This record gives sequence, C-alpha cells and structure tokens, in this order.
Amino acid sequence: MAEFKVVVADPETGETFQREVDGQDANRFLGRELGDEIGGDAVGLPEHTIELTGGSDETGRPMREDVSGTRLKELLLEGGVGFEPSREGERKRITVRGREIDDDVAQINASVVDGEGDVAAAFGEGDADDADE
Repeated sequence: MAEFKVVVADPETGETFQREVDGQDANRFLGRELGDEIGGDAVGLPEHTIELTGGSDETGRPMREDVSGTRLKELLLEGGVGFEPSREGERKRITVRGREIDDDVAQINASVVDGEGDVAAAFGEGDADDADE
C-alpha cells in the first residue's frame, strides 16, 4: 500500500504544510507525473487544485522533470535539481529518479495553483494567537 508525505506550498503566503497520505488518497498520486494538476481533496483541500512540483524517494534521490518513467538514472549535472555546484564549471554524476510517482517515492512536493479560501484555514492551522484575544 502506498504512503506519502505531501508538502503543499501556498505561493500567496509563502507557507508550506505537510500531510501524511495513505490508502485511497495515496492511490490518487500513483501514476501521476510532475507538472500534473489534481484536486486538493487528497490532502484535505477540497476547494483547491494542486500541481505536483517535485519529490524524492526513501534515500533522498530527487525526482527530475526531464527523466521519464519511474526509473533511476545517472546524469552528469552542471546544476539544477539534485546538484548545486560549489564552483563555476563543476559537473558531477548524480543518480536521480524519474518524473512519474510510484511506490518508491517517499515525499511529494506540490503547490496550490487554484482555489477559493485560505489554505492555512483549510488545514486547520490558522492564527491561534488571534483566537485567544
């Protein structure tokens, strides 16, 4: 059974929210690719649409948009997802994961692209300080 940690970013406020999904909600992500838009009800945002922007597997290998399927692939990178060079011209061979989500993926990164209402309130993480006053 698939189980993922989904990190949802709200670009309007700059906040991120983590949710654990399993069972039928996790199955909605299987077979999807980076860049796909899905309904947010799988993570508790029924009024929103989210876009899959990235992720990583259990060992921390990042998913890359330019690698097809679910496979692992070694790439010679000059920068970008998976490698940040420390000096100009540096290149390194890095193992990355493909853009399709499967059971080997541990974390999925997503961003809210459409919807009505406050994302923090939908997750139940509104300002607690305001409620006390």
